[in-house]
Amino acid sequence: MYNVVWFKRDLRVADHAPLAYAAAHGPTLPLYVIEPSIFRAPDFAAQHWGFIRESLVQLSRDLATLGSPLVVRVGELPDVLVQLQHELGSFRLLSHQETGNGLTYARDLAVAKWCRTHRIEWREFQQHGVIRRLSNRNAWAAKWNALMAKPQINTPQMLTTPMAMPSLSLCDLVNLEHSGVIFREADKSHRQRGGRARGIDLLISFLEARGQHYRTAMSSPISAREQCSRLSAHIAHGTLSIREIAHALAAKRATLLAMAPEHRLPGMLASLKSFEARLHWHCHFIQKLESEPAIENRNVHRGFDHLRNEGLLTTAEEAKLRLWCRGETGYPMVDACMKMLIATGWINFRMRAMLMSFASYQLWLHWREPALHLAREFLDYEPGIHYPQTQMQSGVTGINTIRIYNPIKQAREQDPDGSFVRTWLPALAGVPTEYIFEPWTMPQTLQEHTGCLIGTHYPAPIVDNAEAARFAREAIHAVRKQSSVRDEAQRVYQKHGSRQRPRTKVSIKRADAPDRKPVVSPQLAFSWETPGEQSG
Repeated sequence: MYNVVWFKRDLRVADHAPLAYAAAHGPTLPLYVIEPSIFRAPDFAAQHWGFIRESLVQLSRDLATLGSPLVVRVGELPDVLVQLQHELGSFRLLSHQETGNGLTYARDLAVAKWCRTHRIEWREFQQHGVIRRLSNRNAWAAKWNALMAKPQINTPQMLTTPMAMPSLSLCDLVNLEHSGVIFREADKSHRQRGGRARGIDLLISFLEARGQHYRTAMSSPISAREQCSRLSAHIAHGTLSIREIAHALAAKRATLLAMAPEHRLPGMLASLKSFEARLHWHCHFIQKLESEPAIENRNVHRGFDHLRNEGLLTTAEEAKLRLWCRGETGYPMVDACMKMLIATGWINFRMRAMLMSFASYQLWLHWREPALHLAREFLDYEPGIHYPQTQMQSGVTGINTIRIYNPIKQAREQDPDGSFVRTWLPALAGVPTEYIFEPWTMPQTLQEHTGCLIGTHYPAPIVDNAEAARFAREAIHAVRKQSSVRDEAQRVYQKHGSRQRPRTKVSIKRADAPDRKPVVSPQLAFSWETPGEQSG
């Protein structure tokens, strides 16, 4: 029986359950499929393909070393499976479970139907802490901890391949126009590069030194760029597994705890704890979309339906959205963050929240269109995190604190000397610091002196921040006060809300050393009090 391992967002050979199963059960055919319908979707961008292609290059080399080169095809999955059945005869399909957008969900349903019709076994394996058909959240955290505490799955030492199979060359797939895929925007020249080796380098440098001040440095876009882990794109595309990151973190913590306190990097233990919370947070949010796929397109809390315009954008809304997307709102911190995101595909979490908050509250746009734009701009776009987060920052979940970010206050706190704003908005380079975050308040003579005329060299604010925020706050709270909305919030909490649980210790055993004493990781389980849940 041939084993076809279908790689999706799990572009690695380590800690890979389908690959290990295939290696133990016969000839293995590693497969990656470029699916035009998914690659043409409004949440997919050229930069995503660029990162994926770079990761596939390394994956292909790793698989070739093991004995079975990666086969790359273009087409919709059922059509590719028909080709494989013609070439191989009967086979077994193996893959990780995926919680993606509505297109991948529909694709998986079509694959399941095809497999049933053609009597092909399709076996799916759990990749991280997201649980299929979860009845309630009460035991979720314990299951997450149990999965993370298990040994990593050994990388196969050898794969046998059924035969030489036709495959597209990754070297020829820099763009996909010949495959019927044309992206709206070009790839980003300053984005992170893909490939497992780069992900491992980032993990090591973060745990060894870069992460020392992570807990305090993550909020500012200046310090976060270097001192955040920068692993999110590698996690989203699966070049590293959540479990191997958790194991590496646990090993680092154990090493630090074994050291005399005066020999530890100050702040590192606290930063590791904060980072560990975000690993849990990753799966917690994806579980929301897994449990309720419809929230990709509609409000988590239906009591907020029609609060904003959910139909076609008006001319005024289109103009606001366009200026927000370009980083031309007239609010320097918003615009600088958007410019950095446009150039690099990354901005830190607090600034992501501010961007979405500004679109939802000050601009009063429904979250769907801004969310699609950010999906294309985020190199680490993960649907299960993205849509619950964009809704949370828009105030339509019913269970999270309403936080309307003030872009002027955020600028003063996170960029006190204006260096970040000046870097990404050259038009403001000569503006004095006392005016840098509200340049429209500069006297006309100073505007002329600095060479920055508001409305000419840099846009005037498209809305009045205080007035727009006041309107949004009153509108949101008016809905939240309704008794029916409060009742619905209880349903949302029961389905999606986080749960507190006691701190416990778990053991992590290395997969390659089953007879050794397990390494104890203090507090791998941690409080549900995460910034993402508290603050929006």
